[in-house]
Amino acid sequence: MTVFEELYRLYFKDVFLYSKSLARDEQIAEDITSETFLKAIQAIDSFKGNCDIRVWLCQIAKNCCFSYLRKHKHLTNQEHAPPAVSTDIEAALSTAETSMEIHKVLHNLKEPYKEVFSLRTFGELSFKQIGEVFGKSENWACVTYHRARKKIREEMEGLQ
Repeated sequence: MTVFEELYRLYFKDVFLYSKSLARDEQIAEDITSETFLKAIQAIDSFKGNCDIRVWLCQIAKNCCFSYLRKHKHLTNQEHAPPAVSTDIEAALSTAETSMEIHKVLHNLKEPYKEVFSLRTFGELSFKQIGEVFGKSENWACVTYHRARKKIREEMEGLQ
């Protein structure tokens, strides 16, 4: 069995479920999952092993999803906007079960928490930039982000 086949066999389900939770569309998730594995194989030499390979694959999937959604804005609507995932929560994506719990919590997070959290974690925007997007202060963005993280943690603790 080749490295690609082994990666695909072991991690397809996790990557697909993660992609589906981001795209909220099964066909788009299939496209993203395929692209994820192609990019992973092309970049396998750059994988340093600093994190679980699932986390690495999900990071690639997240980037593929953003690229797909940017390219296909005319096909998507607000419901397809990817939910936010915090860096400390990304580590929990090592199992499909935990991943789905996290995405359920994120899906139900109210605005502006959901968008601020998403811009900070996925968009990697500074608090100043997020404040500008909302026409608010840098401090407002920082407080809103930390409140969102707290809400996510509380919801996750309630599920356990």
